[in-house]
Amino acid sequence: MPVFESVFESTAEQPARPVLRPVASPAAAPGTPGTPGEREGQAAERRGLLPVAPALREVLPDAGLRRGTAVSVAGGDTGLLLALAAGVKETEGGWAAAVGLPDLGLAAAEGYGLDLRRLLVADDPGPHWAEVVSVLAGAVELIMLRPDGPVPPKLAARLAAVLRRSGCVLLVAGPWPGAALRLGVRSGRWFGLGDGHGQLVGRQVEVVAEGRGSAGRGRTARLWLPDEHGAVRPFQEQPQQEQPQPMAEPAAPAIPAIRAIPVVPVVPAAEPVAPLVAAVV
Repeated sequence: MPVFESVFESTAEQPARPVLRPVASPAAAPGTPGTPGEREGQAAERRGLLPVAPALREVLPDAGLRRGTAVSVAGGDTGLLLALAAGVKETEGGWAAAVGLPDLGLAAAEGYGLDLRRLLVADDPGPHWAEVVSVLAGAVELIMLRPDGPVPPKLAARLAAVLRRSGCVLLVAGPWPGAALRLGVRSGRWFGLGDGHGQLVGRQVEVVAEGRGSAGRGRTARLWLPDEHGAVRPFQEQPQQEQPQPMAEPAAPAIPAIRAIPVVPVVPAAEPVAPLVAAVV
């Protein structure tokens, strides 16, 4: 494909160029036509949106990612980055790319819902990251990016024009000049570890989103990111377990009132007096 020619040039010709590699062998898009996920993805595409996981829709102003825009993930939270990117599998193309993310966990990406068969990775593009993004924008639906340093506003503006022409969504791990939407994790707490033992099973976070226009008003959502299955889902308060009510002490049997009986003093009987016997003389 011509769009990939400049990326797949041999290192002998361009030794400084980054190498772009597919994670797995390409395959047909997963799922069966007409599934709920596909129908929601098609509806989002008709509105010019890239679909996202259901748990993230309430925090996004349009319930999806606006095509042709850049989205900044504050702090470069990888979990939030992957959760936002997972909805690309519901699109007709379904391809995504990761640029400048050498430590990206592919098992975690798959857990969040990304199809590794449709993921291209440029681990270390170095100073050529902007060129790689420009080329990929015309071939994939979504790009995850970590630039190698601060992004000059002029460069961001040039790439914004590329995104608008292609309709690709750029998810940036970190700040981005002129980002249409900014998301971040305001607070988080991991669960599963005890006092020196146990295993991490999930993280509860509060995600906040703000941006321009209708997105100017901040939105928040409490999520599991990830949950015990490695996916994103809403956090729901668990009802407190009812504490067993203490059983009432059995009532003591009623004791009938005892009528006071007057005490009659008992006078000891006098010693029997021996009868006087007259002496008979």
